[in-house]
Amino acid sequence: MSKAWRPERIEDHGLISDGQTAALVHRDGTIDWLCMPRYDSEACLAALLGDGDNGGWWMAPEGEVTGRSRRYLGDTLILETVIETAGGSVAIIDFLPVERRQAPDIVRIVEGRSGCVKMCSHLALRFDNGRTHPLTRSESECEAVAIAGPNAVVLRFDAPIEHGDRAFVSRFTVKEGERCCFTMTWFPSYRDLPDPVDPLAAYDEARSYWEKWASRFDYDGPDRPIVMRSLLLLKGLIHQPTGGIVAAATASLPERPGGDRNWDYRYCWLRDATFTLLAFHHAGYHEEARRWVEWLRRAVAGEPIEVQPFYRVDGGRHTFEWEAEWLAGFGGAKPVRFGNAAVSQLQLDVSGEVIDAIYLAGRKGLAEDGDVLVHMLADRLETLWRKPDAGIWESRGPVKHHVYSKVMCWVAFDRAARWMADRDRAAADRWRGLANEVRQEVLSRGFDKRRNSFVRAYGDDALDAALLRLPLVGFLDAKDERMLGTVAAIERELLHDGFVRRYSPEKTDDGIGGDEGAFLAVSCWLADVYTLQDRRDDARAIFDRLCAAANDLGLLSEEVSLKDGRALGNIPQALSHLALVNTALGLAHENGPLRPQSRE
Repeated sequence: MSKAWRPERIEDHGLISDGQTAALVHRDGTIDWLCMPRYDSEACLAALLGDGDNGGWWMAPEGEVTGRSRRYLGDTLILETVIETAGGSVAIIDFLPVERRQAPDIVRIVEGRSGCVKMCSHLALRFDNGRTHPLTRSESECEAVAIAGPNAVVLRFDAPIEHGDRAFVSRFTVKEGERCCFTMTWFPSYRDLPDPVDPLAAYDEARSYWEKWASRFDYDGPDRPIVMRSLLLLKGLIHQPTGGIVAAATASLPERPGGDRNWDYRYCWLRDATFTLLAFHHAGYHEEARRWVEWLRRAVAGEPIEVQPFYRVDGGRHTFEWEAEWLAGFGGAKPVRFGNAAVSQLQLDVSGEVIDAIYLAGRKGLAEDGDVLVHMLADRLETLWRKPDAGIWESRGPVKHHVYSKVMCWVAFDRAARWMADRDRAAADRWRGLANEVRQEVLSRGFDKRRNSFVRAYGDDALDAALLRLPLVGFLDAKDERMLGTVAAIERELLHDGFVRRYSPEKTDDGIGGDEGAFLAVSCWLADVYTLQDRRDDARAIFDRLCAAANDLGLLSEEVSLKDGRALGNIPQALSHLALVNTALGLAHENGPLRPQSRE
């Protein structure tokens, strides 16, 4: 409960969400990350990226702790942390009410499980991403308000609230069978106090909501528990009012311990479009898939169309990258960045992902009117595809003619031609011709005969794990000799102990430098390709390693350290969970991955 408090491991965290925002809860019961009222809002609890003085909510016994355990309650995002002491045990039940739209709340219920335990709640609010101490006032013995600029919260506790050391402190005792409830509700500071939430009723509603949603998953095959947990976490990253899905709930968690690979992922990446569509559709969540397509169409709408790599959850285009110098960074990893400068990069693969998602949605009956959008995107790409770009990994180094980017240009023209085949024959013929032109260029300039492998970029002999996607998008058969050679090269250079690195940083100028961990999503892609190559045992071995990389609550980060197995990057990472779901369902399917497109 002091400034010295710092989280040490990314995987020590669990997620709670209401579909508007999310919080991270440390295994000791501390909430050290919370943005309100939205995923991409400023944090009011930011100890995750600094220390205790940057905002956190500690809930702990006053005596010595002898044991801890935690779990999600059934198929929900309600987190239970059980703490044992010499005098008894308590459960801290944390969740965000899901059906309440007046304002976002966070609820903590402390329940006595045995004996008698003296507890202390210590809430240090720090608005403006951990920098600003709020102005506070008491409404009653158990109710207080904190205000900073446009933001305000009201606290309604079952225990008296003391104001001390720039924090709200409550000391209370719980015996077996007793409950003590704590709620924090955000509201605009210029408005009246929102109505109170009934914590116990909100708990029943939240549990019913999550269990009802989970019951729609009718898959009964292997790996069901981890797939169900991944789907629940993905649901927790969907902004319910708009249908957009954020890439992660966090910002600036390091991809290299103590390093500067620290990025803000609280935005909706278009690159995840097809992965999201496949995962939710094949898991039976057609409404989530449909709403994602609708969000996608709104976000990229407009003429002249200028497609960004990602957007805000409401489809807004404007974001900029800046550094919060007052935050020490997770494990000392600086700078702490908010916003993301990659928004202005040219990433050619994005148009392919969007057109592919619209085409797939049309085939699945999830999108009926995509003519204008497909036409605009394909027309724009026709003027851009010959340019170098930043690539799928958003390199901040020199732009290049990335092979995977060109392949996704092929996907864009191929799917646009298919979409327009019965609608606009002239346009379909033109795009089919462009698809053939792109394909021939990739085969002649993107394949290194000396290495017997596709390479990262034209004239560059470095590898790129994104090349594993070639058979998954239908560019080449997985058993084509060129793909067999590419997989063999990736196995030699990028595969380590069952995990795949995106590329070799020592051979690639990505503008950042230094090492990083293995990327979990591309490890899934290798498993998918193995399945298509009839190497199911190898695919299963990779998949099992991926499952073991999840923490005890089933959360996957972006990367894993090859040195000690620790989680790296933002958590939970949507792309990691999307890839895991698609790989699991593909392994269960007798024909392998749920799709690739066959090449016509």
